[in-house]
Amino acid sequence: MSKGKLLWIDDEIELLRPHIILLKEKGYDVEIASNGEDGIELVKANHFDIVFLDETMVGLTGLETLPVIKKIDPATSVVMVTKNEAESLMDDAIGKSIDDYLTKPVNPTQILLTCKKFIEEDKIKQASFIQNFLSGFNQLSQKITFYQNWDDWVEIYRQLVDWTIELDRIQDTGLEQSLFDQWKNANLEFSKYVEENYKSWLTDKPEYGNPPLSPHLLNMYLEPALKKGGPVFFIVIDGMRYDQWLVIQDLLNPYFSTKINFYSSILPTATPYARNAIFAGLYPLQIKQYYSQWWNVDLNTEDHKQNAFEKDLLEAWVDRKKIKLKNRYNFIKVFDTDYGKKVEREFNENINNHLTAIVINAVDMIAHSRSDYAILKEIAPNESAYRSLTKSWFSHSSLFSILKLISEKKDATVIITTDHGTVRCMRGIQVLGDKDTSTNLRYKFGKNVKTDSRNAMLIKNLEEIRIPKQGISVSNYIAKEDAYFVYPTDYHFYLSKYRDSFQHGGISLEEMIIPVNILEPR
Repeated sequence: MSKGKLLWIDDEIELLRPHIILLKEKGYDVEIASNGEDGIELVKANHFDIVFLDETMVGLTGLETLPVIKKIDPATSVVMVTKNEAESLMDDAIGKSIDDYLTKPVNPTQILLTCKKFIEEDKIKQASFIQNFLSGFNQLSQKITFYQNWDDWVEIYRQLVDWTIELDRIQDTGLEQSLFDQWKNANLEFSKYVEENYKSWLTDKPEYGNPPLSPHLLNMYLEPALKKGGPVFFIVIDGMRYDQWLVIQDLLNPYFSTKINFYSSILPTATPYARNAIFAGLYPLQIKQYYSQWWNVDLNTEDHKQNAFEKDLLEAWVDRKKIKLKNRYNFIKVFDTDYGKKVEREFNENINNHLTAIVINAVDMIAHSRSDYAILKEIAPNESAYRSLTKSWFSHSSLFSILKLISEKKDATVIITTDHGTVRCMRGIQVLGDKDTSTNLRYKFGKNVKTDSRNAMLIKNLEEIRIPKQGISVSNYIAKEDAYFVYPTDYHFYLSKYRDSFQHGGISLEEMIIPVNILEPR
């Protein structure tokens, strides 16, 4: 079986016979042409994996032949072979879509490595990934079974995400089901861990073995950044998971160096609780106690109304910490594209602010819209496509343009995080509740809530998890793993509607283990 099909175009092709014989011995199918015109005719008649193309030939030169080949078959990799190492020549070749170049005289090792690079690279990467996955799979299974603390779970989560993203790049490994099962087992054990330990985490300062939580972020990351004195940009992208951050970071790497830390979102992992806790530096129960005018107790209203006082809460934190800002502080909340473009156009007004806080709702809106619009489910039918959709949004976003502008401020610090992640919900579970029960699909707070407790964490008293009581609430449940709540009325309709949707509010690795990314301009 041929390893690949090659074409070598060179007006001194006879001098290259030893190379061609070696390539055939190594399993490659090789055709030859002694001029550009004949080479073009062969490309019209056949698909070649690689074309080796001499730069200086009688008749059509390599640079003249190159764009014709690329127009006929854009998928063909073209490797220029040249005696001329002039930078201008390379610029011309790159401008005409050359894939690589070799300098004469070429040796057999160069040729074979080039063939492996363009023809066998995917197979080599696939084999390497499979080997690494299989050797690491049992180790990770042991860690999932015998975890000891929060740091173990962060490492488990990072490994699962790394493997998941690698599988986006390397197709047909046959490992997808094994990884899916590993994710499922990890979330099962993580939910047990949270259920057993969450209440002990709820201190005002993170202690050894316990994770930092949403109310700790400002003290841990924003306060030290402000004390450095340069401009600080604190950015919260609503609903952004760690895997989504990694695809965004790929685009930011040319502009920033990044350090990634992790914290745990508080429960429920939902905007009204988690994001208010971030900007206040307090638990929701404390917000209601100290700033009752900024606590919206009607949690069945739209999300943006539940977080109407984030600017006020952040200002109150600055005052409590006695932080003296050098100049004005600005708080920006971007709900739609048009306003985002306006912020981008006017951002120079904020570039020298000591503190600029920005909330971006786009990622959370993508998650919600995917449930409501069939076309988005078709565009992003799985988690890989969901990451791709996130990357596409960010690459064209005002936020990306703003961050590139910030990267020019060498004394700037950028902190990018989120309030919670999302989990792909696949198991509907029936729940009963009265009209005052909270509407979120991942948690139900109310007086007469009933559901299967195997799929949810029961909280009899909300104040035990530092959440204000919602009237008379005696049975409150937070869904675990990939479960979502469905009422008996029109059960099958809503079961189908929300199955395979991205939701938040519950207990899962994806919702609770949150990246905090510290960026500094390169």
